[in-house]
Formats: sequence, structure tokens, C-alpha cells
Amino acid sequence: MRKFILVLVLITSYRFAPGQGLYSPGQPSDDGRFAASTKQVNQFFRRFNAEESKDGSTRFNPGDREYRDRELRKGFINILFDNETTSVPKSLKEDFTQTVISTGNPQFLDFHNGEWFAEVNTVFMIKGKRENVTLFMKLQEEGLGFEWVIDNIAADFFKLYFDKDTGNDKQFLHPLSHELGFMNLRKALQDNKKPESYTPKEFSPDYLSIFLYEIKKGNIRFETVSDVKFHFFQISDWYFELSQFNRPGFNTGWLISNLVKLNEGDKDVILNYIYDQN
Repeated sequence: MRKFILVLVLITSYRFAPGQGLYSPGQPSDDGRFAASTKQVNQFFRRFNAEESKDGSTRFNPGDREYRDRELRKGFINILFDNETTSVPKSLKEDFTQTVISTGNPQFLDFHNGEWFAEVNTVFMIKGKRENVTLFMKLQEEGLGFEWVIDNIAADFFKLYFDKDTGNDKQFLHPLSHELGFMNLRKALQDNKKPESYTPKEFSPDYLSIFLYEIKKGNIRFETVSDVKFHFFQISDWYFELSQFNRPGFNTGWLISNLVKLNEGDKDVILNYIYDQN
């Protein structure tokens, strides 16, 4: 089944908001905390690429001497990790940083270049009960700009409806069912609580289409967003997770909360884990 894509209202013909820079000694403590925080995802991109000044007052353009300066990038990337609650080894951070700022092949993040997506944890009201639904969002081109769309979902309450038996417990239609005009379909589909038993081995339910159908029927109603994080695969042979931290101190805002160096096949394993397909 061709997957439907639900378009959100948020169109990214976005405008960047003025950023704030790195904390420097001598600033009032409150101003320092405000400046140190990476308050927007767009600012995370700019800091990661070194496309703004330390104090956030100046945006650098291609051709500017400071634009994507290697030492400036190194300083920015060092403050873009969650250093308080996650346990990414220091050696792994250093390996990642050296890969990113390599003099021979530096790597940068590109807002429009794919290989990153959002994981949006939401709450919906379903049959009078609040249920958690995870929406996986990606950017796609639309007209002269870009837009966020729902690419996939994960919801435990949907899984309960698709519990296909295997082995000796699996029910099946007899191979001579055609000689009976498939009249045994009545028993299989009406009297059986697991009609998914009569689907191919490779069958996988399209939760997104079911989700959209239930919304259109009025059976599911949006309540709120409870959390947002982002997953990045743009840096060759690396994966990192971006999460928001609201807390006192300087290590706040949008920070790298998980970091993995990828070997062959690791990307698929991580994606399956994120999408909760295992």
C-alpha cells in the first residue's frame, strides 16, 4: 500500500531568529547562561557549522574570513554535547569532533539535505483514553520551499490488533480452498480474531494509513506534544541524537544526547530500534 503522507501546517520557508553566542568571562552570569544555551535547532546548525560569531551578534556568509572557521567550529562543537546527564565517552566525542573538522574533508550539517528527521512524542485521545503516539517527521520539498510531513508512526495500541501467530499455532487456508470457491473465508475472517494470520509472511501493517483513517473517522483526537528529539545521519559513519535540555547552568538547550560511530549495517539496526520495528 502506498503510504499516505500527512502535511503539517509548518512550512519551512523559515526565517532564522537571531542567535546567541558562547559564554565568555566577564559577562553577568544570567547573560552568560542565556548566551551559552543553544535555544533553537536552527542555531544548533549554525553553531555546528561555525556560521555565526561567538557572541551571536553576527551571521557569517560564504566569503567571510570567519565563515566555517576550523577553530571556531571546534569551540562550538565542544559545547554542543550534553555533558551533565548522558555518558558519551570523552574519547568518542574527540573522535567525532576530529572527523567533523578534518582539514582534508570537513563535514557540515545541511538543513535541507535529508538524512535527519524528528521524533515527536504526542498524546491522542482514543475511545476516552489518553494514548501515546510517536510521529516520525521529515522535511520534503514543496513548491518554492520545504515542509514537515509525517513519514511514519509508532503506537502500542495498534500493535495489539496485529499479533500474527507463527509455527504450529498459525491458522491457514487449506491449499485446496479454491475447489470450495473459497467459502472457508467466512470462518477465517468473521469467526477468527486474528485475520492477519491469512496474510503473506512479509505482511507489515501500514500504521500511518490506519492512523489517518481513524483521525478522519473522528475516532482519534490530538491532545498535545510531550517531547521532541531529532536523529542525524548526515555525518558519514556517525549517528547522533539531538535533545532539548531545560535546566540551570550553561550546558542547556539543544544538545547532542547520544553519539554512535557506525559500522556496516549499524544504521539499519538503529533505524529499526527508533521506529520500534523489532
